[in-house]
Amino acid sequence: MSPSRALPASQIRRPPLLVVFSITVSGILGNTIINAPLPDILAAFNRGDGDAGLIVAAATLPGIVVAPAIGLLADRFGRRKVILPCLVIFGLSGVAAGFAPTFGILLLLRFLQGFGSAGLINLAVVLIADFWEGTERARLIGINAAVLTVSVAVMPPLGGILAELGGWRWSFAPFGLALLSAAAVFRYVQESATGGGHTFGEQIRGAAVVVRQPVVLGSILFGAAFFVLAFGLMLTALPLMLQQRFGLSVGVRGLVFVAPAIGATIVALNMGRLRQRFGARLLLVAGATLFALGYLAMGWGPLLAVVVLGAFIHGLGEGGVIPTVQELVASASPNESRGAVMAVWVGFARLGQTIGPLLAGVSVAAVGFTTTFGFGVLAALALAAGTAVLGARMRPTAPAPL
Repeated sequence: MSPSRALPASQIRRPPLLVVFSITVSGILGNTIINAPLPDILAAFNRGDGDAGLIVAAATLPGIVVAPAIGLLADRFGRRKVILPCLVIFGLSGVAAGFAPTFGILLLLRFLQGFGSAGLINLAVVLIADFWEGTERARLIGINAAVLTVSVAVMPPLGGILAELGGWRWSFAPFGLALLSAAAVFRYVQESATGGGHTFGEQIRGAAVVVRQPVVLGSILFGAAFFVLAFGLMLTALPLMLQQRFGLSVGVRGLVFVAPAIGATIVALNMGRLRQRFGARLLLVAGATLFALGYLAMGWGPLLAVVVLGAFIHGLGEGGVIPTVQELVASASPNESRGAVMAVWVGFARLGQTIGPLLAGVSVAAVGFTTTFGFGVLAALALAAGTAVLGARMRPTAPAPL
């Protein structure tokens, strides 16, 4: 079907939410499933702690550039035509990475994964925003975020269990789930396109106008800062610390990550009510403050229980932050440029996901875990203060309060 003949979203059937959520689950697999086995992967290739960031960042780096392009293509040619190849590339390269004979080939396959994952989580939110509005949109984006955080709870333990049973290579097997998600998208998501009547230049200019809105730009920058912290401290520094400071096995390390996922899920499932009562700015300030408290407990906690509590506190903040910034960006974007604008958000998120692990890996190797988490405390407090001051000047075009 050509772009000009594709039906607008308003004239086609809503996709089943389970299919939308399956796209989110596939997208979040990228680093969560190999999170717990990360030290084992390094040991297998005789690499040091500083290289942990390379494994994580390899799958996020392509998204910095690719995500905006994917968004433009999704607006022009339809969501399904873009989501399908993303899922297939992600799934095939992820499974292949489990057979990598060298560290370099592993990084290359992870890099290819990044091309696929660049279009997944953001386009799942785009599908929700295409078909639902207002409070219901905020509620469903919150549920989608809860699906994401439940996956964060399930995947690290699953990766740890698979690594304990058959070695770290088995932790890459679940990437094949993305191929099942691709089959579901092919079957249940009808084709639509909203930008076929415009040139790429017009699409880019239209998206740029939306991105320059203070509420959108602020949400994009907040998301990038959050992912620097989350991917650097939670997904890179914390697994190494759990092994070296507390001597946890790969399976137990995975179980620790259930704590932040539980906290995030509790908040995300209540996003509709929280947004109505408190507004976006307060939720973002509270989320950043919770990050600081969580990093303080993780970095200075003398007992494993304190570290787990800190991870849970971080999850509470995450559960409010992710759906809030996603919904702000999606609601401020018209249908014809929503994919591109959301993809800009994802591009900056990928930038944060790439920078965070690299910085954390270098910091842990240079100054240790406590100081590294101390940097996170200061950064999170600065993020909370900046949002409190600058957020008061922002006014969204969407009905949700800021």
